[in-house]
Amino acid sequence: MYYPRHIESVVERISRRKSVLVLTGARQVGKSTMLKQLLSATRYVSLDRPLVRESAKENPSLFFEANKPPVIVDEIQKAAELLDYVKDIVDQNNKKGQFYLTGSQSLKLMSNVSESLAGRAGVIKLLGLSMREIAKSSLRDPFLPTKEHMLRSSNHAVLDYETILSCVHKGFFPELYETESDLHDWMDYYSSYFQTYIEKDIRDVLNIQDESAFIKFVRATASLTGSMLNLTTLAEMCGKDVKTAKSWLSVLESSGLIYLLEPYHNNFGKRLVKMPKLYFLDTGLACWLLGWNTPQQLVNGAMWGHIFESFVVAEVLKSYYNDGITVPPLYYYRDMNKNEIDLVIADGDVLHPVEIKATSDPRVDTTKAFRYLDNISGITVGTGAVICLSRTPLPLTDNAWALPVGLV
Repeated sequence: MYYPRHIESVVERISRRKSVLVLTGARQVGKSTMLKQLLSATRYVSLDRPLVRESAKENPSLFFEANKPPVIVDEIQKAAELLDYVKDIVDQNNKKGQFYLTGSQSLKLMSNVSESLAGRAGVIKLLGLSMREIAKSSLRDPFLPTKEHMLRSSNHAVLDYETILSCVHKGFFPELYETESDLHDWMDYYSSYFQTYIEKDIRDVLNIQDESAFIKFVRATASLTGSMLNLTTLAEMCGKDVKTAKSWLSVLESSGLIYLLEPYHNNFGKRLVKMPKLYFLDTGLACWLLGWNTPQQLVNGAMWGHIFESFVVAEVLKSYYNDGITVPPLYYYRDMNKNEIDLVIADGDVLHPVEIKATSDPRVDTTKAFRYLDNISGITVGTGAVICLSRTPLPLTDNAWALPVGLV
């Protein structure tokens, strides 16, 4: 079963304005499926196929003779030589919606795109299914913890606790939602996914001599989700040096598996921490890597709070990516006195503070760190929220709500 993707309207919008659309995202999040569904009459070519890839590399000038635009080219970074020819075709004929290029290694892809297609391409990012998409909600606004957003959210279908827990554990790769699946299907899917990821993505960009150390590194990254990034700790956990850990981390980030949430900077920047927080974007893959094999094991385990926080951050991130915002105004706050706010959303000069708690009954003092935003000059503190497992929105203070995660 195909779940309509909210980013489809962005694809249509960019296609009317640009000759080239570049769609990035982790392997198997549904990039090519969505494009083929949306552009059913458009030719599709995958460079994951060895013969096609070799032909494109050896005869790039003939590739687009055989595959005339409009065309979808999947995993374009595997034959970056084609981008110069895309540029030539676009420069000769500036017709809109000619090329739809996808890639699961955004760092490698975007460096080539910026060189060859600057000003000619619109770039968007896709993550796995969102809870809004699973619930078939028509709500597409980027998330803000405002009363207006809560009102719009409450008018759409909201998933119950058991469904949310099941989804958090299952993960958000579309294939897992096509048919009913059990634990063995879940384990088989992630085992196959991870092996494919290493063979088709990692070996393209890293010359890994010690594959077991890299696997340890990815598991270590999953175990630290929701924490401030500490490269020394990551390096020690996989037995490598900090330089190697930094290189491997950049590959995880560019292939869409992790997200680094930057700290909020302001005029008092010298007093604020500089390290980002690390989030593993698909909670199902994180659960598989860490051995949380059932939803019950997860919710009763030591990682539940971090996994829940990662899930919420990913859902908020999806709401921005799915609106075509590739650099969302999302931050966290932490000062040198260790006062911390999980998430800060900037809306112009208004900052909305958000705490994330895996509880159904958050306390008022959960919002106590919100007041530290008052010390930042030039901004206004907007409505805040504690995103949690409550069933309905409840006011905690004059300017902060307990917000059910289903309304994100």
